[in-house]
Amino acid sequence: MTGLDRNSVRRTAVLAGAALIVGLLPLASAGTAAAADPDPVPVDRFEGEVPFASQPAEGLFTWGGDADDPPELTLAERSDAPEGTKVLAGDYDISGYGGFTHDYAADRPGHDWSAHKGIRFWWDGQDNGKKTAFEIKDGGANGEASELWTTSFTDDFTGWKQIEIPFGDFTYRTDYQPVGGIDQVLGLTQMWGYAVTLPVGAPGRFAMDDVELYGKADQSLRASVTTDAAVYPVKEGGTASVKVSVATTGSAPIDEPVTVAYESAGGTAESGKDYTPVKGEITFPAGTESGASRTVRVPTLRDRTAEAAETVPLKLTVTGAKAPAETPQVVIDAHGLPYLDAKLPVKKRVADLLSRMSLAEKAGQMTQAERGAIGAGGDIAAYDLGSLLSGGGSTPTPNTPAAWAKMIDGYQLRAQATRFQIPLIYGVDAVHGHNNLAGATVMPHNIGIGATRDPALAERTGAVTAAEVRATGVPWDFAPCLCVTRDERWGRSYESFGEDPALVESMETVVQGLQGDRSGKDLKDDDRVLATAKHFVGDGGTAYGSSTTGSYTVDQGVTKVSRQELEAVHLAPFQEAVDRGVGTVMPSYSSLDLGDGQGPVKMHARGDMINGVLKDRMGFDGFVISDWNAIDQLPGDYAAHVRTSVNAGVDMMMVPYGYKEFSATLIDEAKAGRVTDRRIDDAVARILAQKFRLGLFEKPYADTGGASAIGSTAHRAVARQAAAESQVLLKNAGSVLPLKKSQKVYVAGSNADDIGNQTGGWTITWQGSSGNITPGTTILQGMRKAGGDVTYSKDASASTAGYDVGVVVVGETPYAEGVGDVGNGNDLELTAADKAAVDKVCAAMKCAVLIVSGRPQLIGDRLGDVDALVASWLPGTEGDGVADVLYGRRAFTGQLPVTWPKSESQLPINVGDTSYDPQFPYGWGLTTLTTVPGGGTASLRALALVAAAAERAGADTVARTAVTKARLLVQQKIGTAVTAASAKPFADADHLLLTGRYADAVAKLTQAYRAG
Repeated sequence: MTGLDRNSVRRTAVLAGAALIVGLLPLASAGTAAAADPDPVPVDRFEGEVPFASQPAEGLFTWGGDADDPPELTLAERSDAPEGTKVLAGDYDISGYGGFTHDYAADRPGHDWSAHKGIRFWWDGQDNGKKTAFEIKDGGANGEASELWTTSFTDDFTGWKQIEIPFGDFTYRTDYQPVGGIDQVLGLTQMWGYAVTLPVGAPGRFAMDDVELYGKADQSLRASVTTDAAVYPVKEGGTASVKVSVATTGSAPIDEPVTVAYESAGGTAESGKDYTPVKGEITFPAGTESGASRTVRVPTLRDRTAEAAETVPLKLTVTGAKAPAETPQVVIDAHGLPYLDAKLPVKKRVADLLSRMSLAEKAGQMTQAERGAIGAGGDIAAYDLGSLLSGGGSTPTPNTPAAWAKMIDGYQLRAQATRFQIPLIYGVDAVHGHNNLAGATVMPHNIGIGATRDPALAERTGAVTAAEVRATGVPWDFAPCLCVTRDERWGRSYESFGEDPALVESMETVVQGLQGDRSGKDLKDDDRVLATAKHFVGDGGTAYGSSTTGSYTVDQGVTKVSRQELEAVHLAPFQEAVDRGVGTVMPSYSSLDLGDGQGPVKMHARGDMINGVLKDRMGFDGFVISDWNAIDQLPGDYAAHVRTSVNAGVDMMMVPYGYKEFSATLIDEAKAGRVTDRRIDDAVARILAQKFRLGLFEKPYADTGGASAIGSTAHRAVARQAAAESQVLLKNAGSVLPLKKSQKVYVAGSNADDIGNQTGGWTITWQGSSGNITPGTTILQGMRKAGGDVTYSKDASASTAGYDVGVVVVGETPYAEGVGDVGNGNDLELTAADKAAVDKVCAAMKCAVLIVSGRPQLIGDRLGDVDALVASWLPGTEGDGVADVLYGRRAFTGQLPVTWPKSESQLPINVGDTSYDPQFPYGWGLTTLTTVPGGGTASLRALALVAAAAERAGADTVARTAVTKARLLVQQKIGTAVTAASAKPFADADHLLLTGRYADAVAKLTQAYRAG
């Protein structure tokens, strides 16, 4: 007998049994059920109708935490298949997480499942007692940008069993993006498929068949009652209006009546004294259109007494539909208390508010959660949370300025339900523009800003970033990074302005761009944000191989330095930041070893540095925010993590998904006396002071007046200038650059036409990604817009005949933090494809090679074949700026912010090293459109006299011009024949220039000239 015949016999038997059972039932019941239930709708039969494919096509695909975790899937013929002849079968051995997904095609509309009761499928039980997660995908743009709704079933049976899951059993997943970004309602009208997450820990196998929708949806499943908000703040004496609506999936009218009984009850307000009690019932008759609403009004009473906020819950009892997820609350605003008086000094407002707060409220202010962890936001008031953040890639859906503002306003509304209505302070990593927001102006990363040597421009980039960030309702930026990068194998090296602390200090004008005046008086403005100096201290000095985190090699490692080197190199930029009034400081994940016998100690535990140096010696009066889950890296149990970090001086803890545990533990530690009241009061006072300075108590909600300027022409013009000034011309034999518009230009290389590669990590998502991820202009597009006669062949496979010059744009793909560490799957070599493109183009014609990367790439073996070489860094969204210098609209003026090595074995290599023999020294940068001084040593002597006289007179601009002329003169002589004898004094000269020792700088350049 064939498998098909056996299936037919089995199904015939099942149907016969079912018919017998139906025959025993009362006739009316059987007839009603048959008429009411729609036919099942197949989702997956596993007969080959759905291919193994991923988005945007419809298909089945696997995924997992690492290379071993995705299961192996097959469409296997089985004689016992519950439906058809094939089943989906697989083997798995998962250590982290893994499973498979069926996504519908992203280029077609989502499916409507709203007519059905639930989803079911056959599962071949192994009786292993393990739980398997089953998820469905709702809303959003496609299956990979949708909400996940999850449930699970236990494999406690043997053989085939049909698993039926009513849609009402699914719960919203709060640990998956886009959490909070669509509507957190299982609408069922825009479904994108399902996913199965398999058990971990031991090898296993599974088989599955016939996924389908079944049953008729109950009205209570497809109809719901909602209110237009969860919180209704109202001034004392005012009336709150609570809008109650009924809605259905698919927007069909309701077919049964829905009643909503309401009653004001409970809460902290006193009935009859603080408000007039209300009680009644609303009826939505059968046939009522979806979206219909009624209003319940709750009057409050004026008692002329200064007091904290009071709550009036409006209890709703719903019949015939799903009730709201939570009880709406009317909140009578706090009033008459000194801390609410904006005319009082900040110090007095802080003291008054602090004196009124409970320990739990203080612990809440010291707690920061990730938006993805708090669901609809009820925990904001429940835990008195002081802060939320968006981690890299944690964005609303759609990822628009309006959606950001709406999301954050919703969270701020939740904070109004707390006793003192202390607003949240919301933070983001806007490290090169509002980089999480699609369509924002993305600046060059800091390494490129350092290359500009232009403090005024750095300040302007900060101002643009601040304006775009604040316009979306975000008042706090986790930037700038003031690390001094000392080893370009570090995956965060592009977040640094450079390897010289003097260069980093000079770029700290960005703090004023973000915050405005050093006094903090501008922070309340709608185009300023609170800045964060990070990562305190020494994260740029971690030694290769010292990382304490996973497969990282450099990031989060150990910085082993003397106290003298720590002061001179790593601490100096933080003193500058404190002097500039920076509002917050973030400690580093890394450890510090000062050779004092303590060994490496994590920075989040170093009270000597946070309390002793930063707060006491430097006079920092802002607050210290931890890095993401950083306290989990401290020794001891969780209570030890909390008390150690808080006692070390960390004021607010970034505990994205562990906010409940942190708050509870801090309270316990305080009650036990292991964290003092004084320490907690100091932390909370610092946090409240910045909230007052930001004007959040008066204006907690987004001021979107500046939203129209996000990504505007004016803002992009600043980014374009920064991109142009960041370009460092390392070689220019035969004056290949600038290009002429009359030339026929052959463009090739992986990074010529890729906005994702061009913007790098921390763009839209934490790690960034290749491709068309945000609006902008690629380098290729910029060249075409500049009027160039350009032909493009990414891999240089097109014919190279007939061109005047080639431009090959090569380099890195995006990464962030330790993921990008050399040795963690990365190196400093060009890819094989990039090398092939360089070789082919440069063999056929004069060529310029542009390296788009977060750090130097090893190019020495090809340097002789390349006519012009440009370090383009990560220029951001404005490729026009790169084209501006390529075509001579602007001169090349950038200088190396880090030393360019000859080989990886030279690393670390930095200005000031005793042994120093790089490919190109720190400070190197040729220019175009400028006449280079001649005259050799005679000119250098004259320039030395000018520099010395200007230095004595305090004429910095004149002195700097003299040093620049001397530098250009020296570079022209040295050319590409850089030697150790010329490189060291050349690099030293740029450090001396940055520290205002202009005469000494020219003397060093003269030494380099003679050596060259």
